[in-house]
Amino acid sequence: MNDGESDSNEGTGTVSRGGLALLAGGALLLAGIVGYQALTGGEDEPAAVEDGDSLPTIAELKERAEADPLNSDAWTELAYAYYETGEFAQAARAYRQAIEGDGENAVLWSALGEARVLASEDDPMPAEAVVAFTRALEIDPSDPRARYFLAVQKDLAGDYNAAIEDWLALLKDTPAGAPWEANLRQTIEQVGKINGVETADRIAAATKDRPAPPQLTAGNAIPGPSRQQIEAAGGIPPGEQREMAEGMVASLDAKLRANPANPDGWVMLMRSRMTLGQQDMASQAYKDAVAANPGQEARLTQEAQALGVPGA
Repeated sequence: MNDGESDSNEGTGTVSRGGLALLAGGALLLAGIVGYQALTGGEDEPAAVEDGDSLPTIAELKERAEADPLNSDAWTELAYAYYETGEFAQAARAYRQAIEGDGENAVLWSALGEARVLASEDDPMPAEAVVAFTRALEIDPSDPRARYFLAVQKDLAGDYNAAIEDWLALLKDTPAGAPWEANLRQTIEQVGKINGVETADRIAAATKDRPAPPQLTAGNAIPGPSRQQIEAAGGIPPGEQREMAEGMVASLDAKLRANPANPDGWVMLMRSRMTLGQQDMASQAYKDAVAANPGQEARLTQEAQALGVPGA
């Protein structure tokens, strides 16, 4: 689902190996986190991290997690850091440990499944990944990542019609403008084209009656980085991208503590915390946002639920 290329599997059209990562962080983590202008108030450069607020390395995250084996947040942050640096086997192990402290978290189970898929060198859908995705859906039948990958499993098995049906059902349930919507559409189109299945009308039908997105959404409420900023950040190694992103998020958090009457900023903070795998911090941001903006509770709750913030 990434560049229009598709592999074939003994004559059966399937999504490409690279296209498996429906909800991956992406090549540029910063583009999926807070917009530069949201953090800087329109300045050209992202806010610097204050002296003494050095960001943790993977080694430090690992030490922190290992010191508390049941601290799900610590293990989730470590897993996400491994994921962003392409160490998928390590990410899978960290996600599995995170589950030890939060076994009923569907997002962790589906993230574990995705990491296991990407860590596998010879099997595009290893059995242990299927187990994780299945468990995610037992907890939350709406989990989009698990639904997507279990449809991939059907496609890999040659049942492309069933896979397309499942992807269309997921598309129908996908909020307009969700980060994975374009990739999901592309997958349906690719597999349909390879197998001679008409999809254009079915995609139109699946998206026709979806509810309108909230008036302000976490993805577009605040301008994102400019083309020049994205190009400049694109040359930064993934680990350093994460450090920069964490510094930007910390800066936004500090600005909101100083000026909490900013619902748009709180939405971006929630989104950024979720993108970084900091679910508890996202939940706290939601609570703080509502406390500071009680008149906006309904909208903040809608935004938080769309992002999957726990407790919203």
